[in-house]
Amino acid sequence: MMVLETSGLTKTYRRKNVVNGVNMHVEKGDIYGFIGKNGAGKTTLMKMVCGLARPSAGGFTLFGSENVSQGRKKIGCVIEQPALFPRMTARENLIYYSKMQGCDKSMDYERILGMVGLSDTGKLKTKGFSLGMKQRLSIAIALLGSPEFLVLDEPINGLDPTGILEVRQLLLHLQQEKGMTILISSHILGELGKMATKYGIINQGNLVEEFTAEELNQKTVHYVRIGADHRDKACQILQEKFGIEQMQVLPDASICVYEQTERIGAMNRELVSQNVTVSYLAVEGQDMEKYFVDRMGGM
Repeated sequence: MMVLETSGLTKTYRRKNVVNGVNMHVEKGDIYGFIGKNGAGKTTLMKMVCGLARPSAGGFTLFGSENVSQGRKKIGCVIEQPALFPRMTARENLIYYSKMQGCDKSMDYERILGMVGLSDTGKLKTKGFSLGMKQRLSIAIALLGSPEFLVLDEPINGLDPTGILEVRQLLLHLQQEKGMTILISSHILGELGKMATKYGIINQGNLVEEFTAEELNQKTVHYVRIGADHRDKACQILQEKFGIEQMQVLPDASICVYEQTERIGAMNRELVSQNVTVSYLAVEGQDMEKYFVDRMGGM
């Protein structure tokens, strides 16, 4: 099921389209990594989805319905981190926000705190929380009302490695164990790569590209590219001597080998020893972060 589908979604400020005709597709169970520079339009799009800003043009559906008001009842969001009351405990903060949101009075606060790893904070006031703990409490507030869809704007921004790990483990738990769908923006591309199942890249308000994690792996795979005479003989040697099956002959007659890339030296020696002249041999392929940066418009 499509949890979020936008159609030509546009937001105009001062005659400039900060979100420009975006067609986004977030499916049930996705951890959708939303990537772009500051000012690219990420937060503005998230605000429109959550009802914090009104579209100038286009629209979107939530959970397959155009009744977005009803769909928003199934959304929890952290956009521009909610104010935490420093003299309150984590539980007291949850109680305050649940009353603001009109949640059921039978809300199990301990269960929610347990989900985000804060059940042992007891009477500790939030002023004594680490940044990672505060971020997890913000997510706990977003979980009030048992949402099916979480929208998180930069939830790991500014965290130390421990805090990033804590939030990542939490989000993976919510997706894998609770079946939640998550839309998350972040500048930390390597971290997104450890949890995202799908990506969208936005640049100057335009959705440049949308692809799955599997498609990203294919786009950024590393391989050995070989230029050699006796192409068929070279392929036979690679297959027989190294057991290589994943290879491809390109239109320019070069050979791409997609496995055992660390054995490039041995491949060269074996080909030469069997009278195959190697004119070119190198490991090629694009780094994931470079792939993202290029599509975000460069540095």
